[in-house]
Formats: sequence, structure tokens, C-alpha cells
Amino acid sequence: MGDLFDFWFEYTTVVPKGFVRLFGKLAEFTDRGIAVHLFRGNHDIWAFDYLRKEIGIQLHREHEIAEFWGKKFFLAHGDGYGPGDHGYKFIKKVFELPVNQWLFRWLHPDWGTKMALYWSRKSRIANMAKEGKIENGGEPTRERLFLFAKEYLEQHPDISFFVMGHRHRPLDIPIQDQARCIILGDWINLYTYAVFDGITMELKSFPDQAKSSIKSASRAE
Repeated sequence: MGDLFDFWFEYTTVVPKGFVRLFGKLAEFTDRGIAVHLFRGNHDIWAFDYLRKEIGIQLHREHEIAEFWGKKFFLAHGDGYGPGDHGYKFIKKVFELPVNQWLFRWLHPDWGTKMALYWSRKSRIANMAKEGKIENGGEPTRERLFLFAKEYLEQHPDISFFVMGHRHRPLDIPIQDQARCIILGDWINLYTYAVFDGITMELKSFPDQAKSSIKSASRAE
């Protein structure tokens, strides 16, 4: 659901360093016919057609409404959704202007990447501090993505699940007993993800799942 990278920019002839093993694993999936979809996040806002051409990843720039086993899903990264956060919403519009993308491309990749990673990490630290305050005293129902989903559901009552990322905080919040807002968390510190089995949607943690599998294997032995 986005933010696959800490920073990504598609230069004309240069591929940013550091993602070879990740790309290789994703290519294994697509080569086997497994569809891989990426909803661009604020850290990979400048991803265009390279991932599609080289790896076969299907890139989404806006939210999508999809249906699986009779359930409708609202799928999006989630950046810029919900009330508030006006500063980021303005910056996002600036970053999406083609002229600014063209100007950034003229920076040497070493300088451009170093500068972008500095601001990315600074933003992440600030967000982690903010999230700490939310965890200690904030209510999940005040989460801006939940507020967005609740308002959207009033106009589209057939949605069963809102699945988003962006906030790096795993949440599963019911909306009026007819839908749920799922925020996936992250794959850096929490290793959280969601699984839909055709009926229910469940947040899971990879280490917990791995420990459970090991215990099951031990019992089988």
C-alpha cells in the first residue's frame, strides 16, 4: 500500500542504489504470474513506469475500488486523506508538478538522493514522536484515515473494508457495524500485514506468524 522505498526517483538513465534483492524477489512473483500491485505513497510519489517495465508491478496513482469474494474494498495509500494535515497536502501538490520533477532530475543523483533521504528521515522521526503521543493518549477513532473512511462510507455504503497504509500504525476499527478501517502498520519495526480469507480481514504480525509456524512444525515432529 505504498512507501515501498524510503525515497525513490526515476532518473532517465540511473537506478537508485540499494534495491536489487527486493526487485529480484518481486520479479520472482511476477515471473510466476502472481500479480503485484503498488499504491504509490508519499515516499515513492515519483515512481512512474520503470517498475512496470522492468519488474511487471502494476502501479496505482489513485485509490481503487475492488471486489473480492463479494466484498468491496477501498484501497489507497492514504496520504492526504482526511481532515487536517494541510501542510503536507500543499507539499504533495508541489511535488506532483511536472516542472518540479523536471528540475529535480537535473540534480546529480548523489546530491538529490542524499537531500531527499535527509528530509525523509527527519519527517519519519517527527512522525514517530507524534505517533508516540497518539499511542499514549489518542483515541483510534480520532485517526484521520478513520474519519475519512467514515465520511466516505456515508456516500458509498457498499464498501466493506477500507485498507490503507501511510500512518505506520496498525489499526482495525469498525465503522458503524457494516465496514472496517484497516491500517496496515509497517514492515520496518512492526512487520504487520493483513490477510483476507474471503470472509474476514485480519491484521497479523510476521514474527508472531513465524513463531506459530515453528511451534506447529515442532509438534508435528
